[in-house]
Amino acid sequence: MSRIGRSPIPVPSGVTVALAGDSVTVTGPQGSLARRLPEGISISQDGDVLTVARADDERRHRALHGLTRSLVANMVTGVTQGFAKELEIVGVGYRAIARSADALELALGFSHPVVVDAPEGVTFEVPSPTRIVVRGIDKELVGQVAADIRKIRKPEPYKGKGVRYSGERVLRKAGKAAK
Repeated sequence: MSRIGRSPIPVPSGVTVALAGDSVTVTGPQGSLARRLPEGISISQDGDVLTVARADDERRHRALHGLTRSLVANMVTGVTQGFAKELEIVGVGYRAIARSADALELALGFSHPVVVDAPEGVTFEVPSPTRIVVRGIDKELVGQVAADIRKIRKPEPYKGKGVRYSGERVLRKAGKAAK
């Protein structure tokens, strides 16, 4: 039995869970999220606790048991608190400018500014020109948008310039050796 899969998911007050066949919808103060369940995985609700169960001990079902539990728990957390990913910009002249809550303009050493539009459900904050905060209720979407922004100018190994996650360590290489 999966240790993660068998642990129950507490549902806080103010959050409603709708189970319909092979789909689950979680609605809370921040918004609403829906997901289809994989075949062989079921969810049951007993009061304010959700339990994820699998049909049998087939390898595929064992693999999806803990994953499904984690995804549903992230949905409950997302509609109550939301998720945020913080990015840092390192480099002389590199900066971010918030055009609006859902558009971002990045100056990253290219000949033109790069404009990033946020998908539905994601917002950007720029507390300083070298910091970006990506917020939303869907953990996967927030992480993907942050990864896409980082991909525009990854941190390079010699000077460390580029966009990185907050707290990320970049392994630096030694430059040319003098003769």
